Amino acid sequence: MKRRQWDPKTKAMIVLQGLKGKPIIDICKEHQIAQAKYYQWRDEFLNNAAKIFEPDISARESKLQTENARLKHMI
Repeated sequence: MKRRQWDPKTKAMIVLQGLKGKPIIDICKEHQIAQAKYYQWRDEFLNNAAKIFEPDISARESKLQTENARLKHMI
């Protein structure tokens, strides 16, 4: 039996339905997933929620590299 692959947006949408108060059993029946899978996704979602508010280091590094190149060109 082939396992389904869930994309991150769909997982987040399913978890948010539960966090907004929709009964978990209804969510799981609608999407044909086990309740344990829902709770696993929910825990992962909540554990990583703080990352949304962290500064984007890659964008910051990119800005610094651009600035560094500009300054080197001036010299």
